[in-house]
Amino acid sequence: MTRLARHTSFKTRLRAGERLVGTYVKTPSPIVCEVLSASELAAVCLDAEHAPFGRLELDACVQALRAADMPSLVRVAGTGEGQIMQALDCGATGVIVPHVTSGVQAEAIVKASHFGNGGRGYVGSSRAAAYTMKSMRAHIDDSAKQTTIVAQIEDAKAVDAIDEICTVPGIDCVFVGRNDLTVSLGAQSPADEIVVSAVEKICRAGADAGRTVGMFVPNLKECRRWRDCGASLFLLCSDHAFLLDGARRLLKHFDS
Repeated sequence: MTRLARHTSFKTRLRAGERLVGTYVKTPSPIVCEVLSASELAAVCLDAEHAPFGRLELDACVQALRAADMPSLVRVAGTGEGQIMQALDCGATGVIVPHVTSGVQAEAIVKASHFGNGGRGYVGSSRAAAYTMKSMRAHIDDSAKQTTIVAQIEDAKAVDAIDEICTVPGIDCVFVGRNDLTVSLGAQSPADEIVVSAVEKICRAGADAGRTVGMFVPNLKECRRWRDCGASLFLLCSDHAFLLDGARRLLKHFDS
């Protein structure tokens, strides 16, 4: 496999509906990213929405992932054009944008993620542009082919507008944020029927529009069910969860 093959092929694999499993990184550490890059995971998502990632920490983590040819998704803190641009200029494979609730909003996110009239601001000195070693034409073309845009669906309003969101050109995947969706729907648990029905609706809309569906699943035993419903991108657990699970297993074996 040639250098950067995983990074450059991720969008194609995602859109083809290939089964992809990744995880979240909530510790702003390039060392953690480097370690996870040695795994067979399909992608690492840097959680800049809920974890303390500053611009330099984000840059260092993307650098570590990109150097190891591990696809990097950045869950940005909001829908702002500046946050999207910064993640992509760092060299991230793509962005996950939280709380997308309408087709109009999805269209604006796509525009902010790509170069063009009124779109993402161009710079040739970024990591994504190989620090001026890429021509403008090559950088623009590669960005169009490789930049992955994921709309996170986690609000009752988004479920109502899911058909509209799924048909927006340039949205590569709709991703179910089930915990926030639970809160938005006024449910008590992600397993409540109102939440499950909403997730099923999102999966149907994705299938009808030929759009990839992804999700976080709090109970890993449910993964097969949601694969059968059409989901193919799963971002599961996190570096924090791995640490806690390892500590629990250590104590369990020590006491046995």
